[in-house]
Amino acid sequence: SIASADMDLNQLEAFLTAQTKKQGGITSDQAAVIAKFWKNHRIKIHESLINQSCWDNVLKNMNWRVDLKSQSRHIDQINTPVAIVEMELGKNGQ
Repeated sequence: SIASADMDLNQLEAFLTAQTKKQGGITSDQAAVIAKFWKNHRIKIHESLINQSCWDNVLKNMNWRVDLKSQSRHIDQINTPVAIVEMELGKNGQ
């Protein structure tokens, strides 16, 4: 729960306090150990979860534009918008 919510220190303290008050929950010593571990390793844990949730390809760059036809053989095709999207994909971590 702590890692998936990426809790800040205030959220962590509230969460652990609630866990210590819950029937069959954790002790205050266990809460202190968990809080210290989270403070020291929060960034590494968060990055690991992001890397595990990414698939093979990731979006590296994206360009887009909207074009309008100004000339056409048929009058009903003039000013018809066309969206052009260019996406650059790459392997995760490269």
